[in-house]
Amino acid sequence: MTDTPIKIEVNCATGIAVEVPLTAEEIAQRELDAQAAAAKAHEDEVAAAEAAEAKAALLTKLGITADEAKLLLA
Repeated sequence: MTDTPIKIEVNCATGIAVEVPLTAEEIAQRELDAQAAAAKAHEDEVAAAEAAEAKAALLTKLGITADEAKLLLA
């Protein structure tokens, strides 16, 4: 097995699949995409935590539980 990642190209007309090593540009783009995905996941986690904190603060301010809030919305 090689250290260079590969891609599989399939010719839809013939059904023949060929393994092709990724180019340096494709590897660099793949790394950038992975970093962007990790940053987005972190942002989503932070936003979810902030939303949970805001919800808890509101429930505390109103003096009700989450179950009581659900009943009010039903």
